[in-house]
Amino acid sequence: MLYELLSLDGVAEEPGDWMHDSGRPIFDNLAGIIERQDDILLGRGTYDYWAGYWPTSDVEPFASFINQTPKHVFTSSPPDQEWANTVVVDRPATEYVAELKRSDGGDIGIHGSITLAQSLLSAGLVDELRLVVSAAIAGSGRRLFDGVGRHPMLELVASEHTPQGTLLLTYSRHD
Repeated sequence: MLYELLSLDGVAEEPGDWMHDSGRPIFDNLAGIIERQDDILLGRGTYDYWAGYWPTSDVEPFASFINQTPKHVFTSSPPDQEWANTVVVDRPATEYVAELKRSDGGDIGIHGSITLAQSLLSAGLVDELRLVVSAAIAGSGRRLFDGVGRHPMLELVASEHTPQGTLLLTYSRHD
C-alpha cells in the first residue's frame, strides 16, 4: 500500500512546503492506514531524513507506529544512523518486495520514498494507493507519477475531504 501526500499538481516532494492541513481527519486517516501495516518500505533518503526525527518524536499516531514497525530500507551502503527495527536491503527492491508480499502478514506500507514508490508502481507491485491530496499547487518538485509508465485502471474505492479541502483518496489496482 502506497501512502503519499500530494499537491493538486501531483508533487510529492517536500510536503512541508505546501501541505498545511493537519486537522483531526488527516490523523484519523493515517491511523486507519497504519493499523493494517506490518512492514514499512523506505528509500535511503526518506530513512536518513526520518531517522533524525521520529525516534524521539511524540507526534502520534505515527511516532509509535514507525518506531515499532519493521522498516525495510533500500540502500547500497549502510545508513549513518541506527534506528530500531531496521532491515537494510541491498538487493533489487522489486525482487525483495515480491518475496515480502508472498509472506504472511498485514499490509506492506510505502511512505514517502518517491523513487522507491515509482519503481514499485512501474513493476506493478503496488495494490493500493492512499493519496492525501492537498488543496495547494506546489508549482515545482518531483511528481509521484512521472516516469512510471502506463498502468491498468485504478478503481476509486473511497473518497473523503477535510474541512480545509484536502482529499483523502483510496484507489485499488483494477486488473
